[in-house]
Amino acid sequence: MASKSTSSGNTVHLRLRPTAQASRLALLLAFFAIYVIWGSTYLAIRYAVETIPPLIVVAFRHTIAGFTLLAWAWARGYRPSLREWRASLILGTFYFVIGHGSLHWAETVVPSGLAALLIASEPIWIAAMAALASHGERLTGKTVIGLLLGIAGVGLLMGDEAASGNHAMLIGSIAILIGTLSWSVGVMYSRTSDLPRNAAARAGMPEIMGAAILLLAAGLTGEFSRFHIAAVSPRSAWSLLYLISFGSVIAFTAYTWLLDHVSPTLVSTHTYVNPVLAVLMGWLLAGEVVNVRVLEAGLLTLFAVFLISRGTAKAAQPHPEPEEIEVP
Repeated sequence: MASKSTSSGNTVHLRLRPTAQASRLALLLAFFAIYVIWGSTYLAIRYAVETIPPLIVVAFRHTIAGFTLLAWAWARGYRPSLREWRASLILGTFYFVIGHGSLHWAETVVPSGLAALLIASEPIWIAAMAALASHGERLTGKTVIGLLLGIAGVGLLMGDEAASGNHAMLIGSIAILIGTLSWSVGVMYSRTSDLPRNAAARAGMPEIMGAAILLLAAGLTGEFSRFHIAAVSPRSAWSLLYLISFGSVIAFTAYTWLLDHVSPTLVSTHTYVNPVLAVLMGWLLAGEVVNVRVLEAGLLTLFAVFLISRGTAKAAQPHPEPEEIEVP
């Protein structure tokens, strides 16, 4: 069942269409988008920031994508309220200013594969925050083991950078981890905030608000004075275009469409696939070095995320129940 609020304040329960009604080709294309496109964005970020200042990259990316998504929602009759704009400002700060801003800045020195593995720790921090913030969240044995293994995996990744003596890489890795923590706080905030019910507006409005702050930050840090269009390489320009169109618009649309047709648990499997693809693409296409310790830490982190997802699902649904999602 799914719930939708009407203008009169009543709640109407709508049963989602069965999965069988979605064509197999549409499902394959949608999963390709959230698996491959999202997994490839880490390398695209690395290429984009080669000749375009990082804050300008992330600001332009989310400005164009955000207005595109909001225009889509507007064309379908959605009109945002001031309260929703305020919530979007807060979430945009957590997600895009701190979360994506730190990631784009860090990838000027951090390999895309390592960045993806650090980002993969996000479910670990979300599970820990959920357990601390809500007495209703029951920690299962799998969740506890997953949390401990996840922390150990991140420790291995960070320890490897510290041992290498590359201070720039270590600072960049710490920045990514801070951004991941910020994104996790945003996830917790979004559970109880006054964000738009419309899926496109819920994504686009925080992007717009975050991009506005990022543009201001780019100006204050002097990035615009250092930015020269003539110096932008074709690879950086195409990568930015790819991030806007495929990473922020197409893949997100596929993600929200999948949530209407298959189990959210199945959709969440992109959490395991994205970092694996990012590491492989960085190694094959960009010549990034993947040593044994990084592989060990990556596998440990992904196994921890798997245990946490299984443990959290068990705690949330001790008895099988129909999936419920919001219909915008």
